[in-house]
Amino acid sequence: MNTSLLTLAWKSLANRGVSVSLTILSIVLSVTLFLGVEKIRSGMRESFNSTISGTDLIVGARGGALNLLLYSVFRLGDPTANMGWDSYQLIASAPNVAWAVPISLGDSHRGYRVVGTTTAYFDHYRYGRDRNLDFAAGQAFQDIHQAVLGAEVARRLHYRIGDTITLSHGVGDVSFAEHAGHEFRIVGIIAPTGTPVDRSVHVSLESIEAIHVGWNTGAPPGAASQDGAAPDLTPDSVTAVLVGVTSPIRVLSLQRQINTYRGEALSAIMPGVALSQLWSVIGVGETAFKAISLLVVIVGMSGILTALSAGLNARRREMAVLRAIGARPRDVFALLILEAASIAAAGALIGIVLTQIGFALIAAMVRARYGLDLGGSIGLPELGVLVSVTLAGAMLGVWPAWRAQKNALADGLSIRL
Repeated sequence: MNTSLLTLAWKSLANRGVSVSLTILSIVLSVTLFLGVEKIRSGMRESFNSTISGTDLIVGARGGALNLLLYSVFRLGDPTANMGWDSYQLIASAPNVAWAVPISLGDSHRGYRVVGTTTAYFDHYRYGRDRNLDFAAGQAFQDIHQAVLGAEVARRLHYRIGDTITLSHGVGDVSFAEHAGHEFRIVGIIAPTGTPVDRSVHVSLESIEAIHVGWNTGAPPGAASQDGAAPDLTPDSVTAVLVGVTSPIRVLSLQRQINTYRGEALSAIMPGVALSQLWSVIGVGETAFKAISLLVVIVGMSGILTALSAGLNARRREMAVLRAIGARPRDVFALLILEAASIAAAGALIGIVLTQIGFALIAAMVRARYGLDLGGSIGLPELGVLVSVTLAGAMLGVWPAWRAQKNALADGLSIRL
């Protein structure tokens, strides 16, 4: 009898195809939803934590670590103050510094932040798993009055290479202080990254200085100096500096040197640490989504208990026949456990396959448009779900299996009025 239990279990399930199929469908839907939420959640978290990678330190004026991260990386909020150009040059020339990229903020274009920087920004900025910034069209700026747009800016505002734009003073959605007379020609559009780079307009530091010449003196912006010479476009200050060091073991010592620098009140933060702190604040909803998806799986799994328990009375004759031909109580018990585990395993397996197919179909589009990596082939998480759901199904079959084995042969052959 033991050698044919599995075959008997599958034939019994096939004989009750409609009810079993509905139970499997509920498990498929719950597992698909659970895995879908988990993939999106983990993808979003990984994308968030790798908004900037390959940068060892972010340096700015003295202030909170999260505030420095928000305005320098996420383009949110405003800096408390700028740091001097001399301090940037000192950091860039430090022995342990491999590269340093200054950024200057404070202007905008139709609600999108303008980032003044150098061409080194496009060489050293990394996101995701050490991915470079690629150009969907054009190239990096080579001169003043040239702009490189993020993917979302170009898509939302319908810009193309060769179009001209005008920047605004300040970072509000609406500005009454336009930098008139300084039109920027779009020379590059960055491929989607799923990071704040997509929502940024990039220009050179010299461009930022050029549009602000005479801004605070009452003279027309961009006017030449009194002796007729071209204005000096060397910045007096920058908002922040992205720093890469020659060796990871030098990061902490360089951070300490910058934080204790007596020439200017500066803060140096490690972006990975700050990102983790920020996620602990804004990622509270992650737990809620996970709990909801887990509850959906529990509801789906409860269908196994309902289906087996509800069918026990209808299967009294089947159980009695099995007992009559020599099946022991433990064989009946094992039969129902196998049925429950088989239903759970089938539902989990189909759910995993459907999830993989669905995400494979949309992964390229999501990665291209949002820069979000939804994961690859079946791995340990999916196998863990398969094993867990199968074991849970077997456990849910214990109660109806125990009831079935308790039915005596006489009770099974008797007629209840």
